[in-house]
Amino acid sequence: MINIDSSVLQDVERGFSLPPKPELLTQLQHSLEQPEPELHDIAQLISQDVATSAAVLKVINSPCYGLARSITDIRQAVMFLGLDSIATLVTGFLLKQAYSQHQCCIKLERFWDTATEVADMAVLIGKKIKSRVPTENLHMLGLFHDAGIPALAVQYPDYINVLEQANSDHSCSLVAYEEAAYRTNHAVIGYYLASAWNLPKDTCQLILRHHDHHFFNSCQDETLRMTMATLKMAENFVHLQRRFSPSQDWQYFEASALAVLDLENDDYLDIKDDVEEYFIDKQLEPLNTWLSRFLSLGFVS
Repeated sequence: MINIDSSVLQDVERGFSLPPKPELLTQLQHSLEQPEPELHDIAQLISQDVATSAAVLKVINSPCYGLARSITDIRQAVMFLGLDSIATLVTGFLLKQAYSQHQCCIKLERFWDTATEVADMAVLIGKKIKSRVPTENLHMLGLFHDAGIPALAVQYPDYINVLEQANSDHSCSLVAYEEAAYRTNHAVIGYYLASAWNLPKDTCQLILRHHDHHFFNSCQDETLRMTMATLKMAENFVHLQRRFSPSQDWQYFEASALAVLDLENDDYLDIKDDVEEYFIDKQLEPLNTWLSRFLSLGFVS
């Protein structure tokens, strides 16, 4: 694994005002570190934060989970998902809340929508291939992998220009543009943030290296290889859906990612069909919600 020199982290710490780890996350991580974590206590801890509770219930009742019935309280959610998945959902919500739109030069709602889609696609892929990587690990990496981008967008008012240049020029990566402009990049900033929030060390390392084209040549840990391969495929699927072209990195990661996940072309296309169905369902979700409310009012017998 690559370790960042301490002087780099010191430069990041001096130059950036990164969001501190929320107290709720500190308490939750402390509870989970106990020899026998109490489900009731953890559910009660989360329930004390109304916004976090609502966000968790909204996610668990979304089409991504495909539940036959709605989950109505946090205790049910904890029992259904398990402690690791609940911790991932809470961490993700708190991360989204950590940045303020009025301080940021990019549209945070769009950014987090994309991050959520990547996280959902990573879970979809993991389930489809029956990956041994826990789904909560895939979801957390999908949501957190670009978390350094909002930090840069808060720190530098002109960051939107760097982002637009990288999006329009696939001959040069986003991290290269960032390095040229600011002498750091979102992978390093994301690594620092994830470390400061005490995310798993493997997740922090994958955040650091998620644009490293030599990752598969230098990493021999099979679980990390599978996790990275899943992330890069998920990124590419979302990019295809949103921008109708492959992601910038996919040309460098494709062969290795497919080999690591043991996917033939037909298998890849099968997953791609499931991805397209997910996005169709997502587009129809507001209409289905409206129709359900309409029917519940008794206008149709």
